Amino acid sequence: MPQENTYDYRAVKGFAISSLFWGVVGLLIGILISLQLVYPQLNFTSWLTYGRLRPIHTNALIYGFTIPAAFSLFFYLVQRLGRAPLAFPGLAQVTLYVFNIAIVLAALSLFAGMNTSKEYSELEWPLDIGVVVLWVMFSINIIGTIMKRREEQMYVSLWFILATVVGVAIVYIGNNLGVPVSWFKSYSIYAGANDANVQWWFGHNAVAFVFTTLPLAVFYYILPKATGAPLYSHRLSIIGFWSLVFAYLWTGAHHLVYTPLPDWIQTVAIAFSLFLIAPSWASVINGYGTMNGQWEQMRSNYLVKFIVMGITFYGLQTLQGPSQAVRAFSALIHYTDWVPGHVHMGTMGWVTMTISAGFYYMLPRIYKTELYSVKLADLHFWLVLVGQLIYSVTMWITGIRQGAMWQAVNPDGSLAYPNFIQTLTPNYPFWNMRAAGGVIFFAGFLVFVYNIAQTIRQAPQRRPS
Repeated sequence: MPQENTYDYRAVKGFAISSLFWGVVGLLIGILISLQLVYPQLNFTSWLTYGRLRPIHTNALIYGFTIPAAFSLFFYLVQRLGRAPLAFPGLAQVTLYVFNIAIVLAALSLFAGMNTSKEYSELEWPLDIGVVVLWVMFSINIIGTIMKRREEQMYVSLWFILATVVGVAIVYIGNNLGVPVSWFKSYSIYAGANDANVQWWFGHNAVAFVFTTLPLAVFYYILPKATGAPLYSHRLSIIGFWSLVFAYLWTGAHHLVYTPLPDWIQTVAIAFSLFLIAPSWASVINGYGTMNGQWEQMRSNYLVKFIVMGITFYGLQTLQGPSQAVRAFSALIHYTDWVPGHVHMGTMGWVTMTISAGFYYMLPRIYKTELYSVKLADLHFWLVLVGQLIYSVTMWITGIRQGAMWQAVNPDGSLAYPNFIQTLTPNYPFWNMRAAGGVIFFAGFLVFVYNIAQTIRQAPQRRPS
């Protein structure tokens, strides 16, 4: 087994700091656009309108916050679980610099209105090529380190890491194939319903391989470490992994229920969405089983609070998501605020809480220090929990109200609310509550960033050799 000082954590540290920085940027923009929906005067200039800022918000938090968190945590996990240093530490450093250059260019292009109009895939073709190059560099290091591992047994976290590496590459390249017509514009090689089908095959699998396999890799590593208890079932974790990866690839068309997409494709997506409950809850059950006899740690162990509440929100999301795929329920809530409520329960409750637990566990160890303040970590937990609940619950309420008002009819069969504005203005109180929940969540995130910054600051300084 290699000594601790043979592991290379330089890129781990750099990507963690990048992730926190872009997380702050993305959340700030999210608060602004939530207010712009109620207060149009906040659309200051064309560069700062909702239409420009919304894709920057989603890209900043998917590719600016979550992806570098994955790079950081994965570079740490493959070394620890494989008991081998990074295969190409110099390449990892180059990847860090290329990543931050790409993110800045991506933000500037979206500010300038360069946009493919494809959800979560708005970047134009030169930046798409840059993303692919970046992902290849990352993948070479991950796969190379796993191949040279000294630990023969591959723990389930490594399987989820590999799924992220392979899955993101397939769906990103598949959806972004296009024909360039200038340096700043391209058109998809797909058309019409086919384009929509491929787009949501990508969109939902971006959720699968960024917002699911990433936090699951972290969850399976951190929970046994934090509790000191063995994983409830390794067999269940592997069964859950393979069935999850298989099922997710077929579910994207549930975003296109009641569209021109062929009914059989919609039905296949609905069936696999319902099936997805089982492998998702395999991980939830594994988490709760691991906590058997350890539940008192929910009061005393801040890491356990984050990781257990994270997997709980994952479980709730993977009940809510499949239920939304069913045609009868989709008819009520599709295109309403219920959907962002569902998405943000996952991103704010599951993904961010799990990444937070990963950073809280990892960074003090690689900086060889203690966490600056457990009290601040507890404050962070309660602020993000309350903020996320306010956000999600208010969006579920207004979503159901919206859907009901859109479908309401008079005795003669005419629409009860024929003017769209009649169904829009009642949203304002809920949108204000959503913004308030976002502010509370953002306050918790700032506490998190401060706590990590102070932890790094108090780390012992290495003397030059």
